[in-house]
Amino acid sequence: MARLLEAILAEPSSFPALPARVALYHSFVNAFTSRLEDPKAQEIAIGKTAARSLAALTPQARQAFLLVSVEDFTRGEAGQILGASEARIDQLLNEAGAEIGRQIATDVLIIEDEPLIAIDLQRLLKDLGHRVTSVARTHKEALKAAAQKKPGLVLADIRLAGGTSGLDAVNDILDSFTVPVVFVTAYPEELMTGKRPEPTFLITKPFRDDAVKAIVSQVLFFDQRATRRPKRRGG
Repeated sequence: MARLLEAILAEPSSFPALPARVALYHSFVNAFTSRLEDPKAQEIAIGKTAARSLAALTPQARQAFLLVSVEDFTRGEAGQILGASEARIDQLLNEAGAEIGRQIATDVLIIEDEPLIAIDLQRLLKDLGHRVTSVARTHKEALKAAAQKKPGLVLADIRLAGGTSGLDAVNDILDSFTVPVVFVTAYPEELMTGKRPEPTFLITKPFRDDAVKAIVSQVLFFDQRATRRPKRRGG
């Protein structure tokens, strides 16, 4: 890495004509990848559960996932760093999401009053290897479902049937136990008050399938409390 820095300083024209942070990662991608391939370094940085899931990914999918999820690059920037198209980055992120889902499969509670959206979310979660334990349409139904079967992840809308609030439902659930939350809503401004529950993530409606898959995989990847369902034996 020191030699690469020296080479850049000696010959600035060798530095890619990209935004500084993107260019830096582009120049150091080999060293960056080598560091991430160290199992001990991975465990220190992201924890044992996340490191095990990371190890199951192909090298390219691992790089794309880490650049977007850990380093917070956009898909376009990750493509510039890896020399791949944005469509290829999307493909790699979908691959990573599916594999992480298989590694950290969990039970999911959906809090959503629109049937078609709930069906879409169930389909996406199933594709990732998760199991939807309940779909709640109101605040009351959400609390009952969470009490009956403690979820490893909650996907919630903000405005629910009967004028009830998904935000209030999530806050009440979090009073009982800690669980990662993803809000899927057309009213993101209602989460911008500085008082939104933690840990939580946001997806705006209308949503893209790959965006939901990526966020869900990121949430569970970094959450060490995700429940791991036992694998079935035999066929």
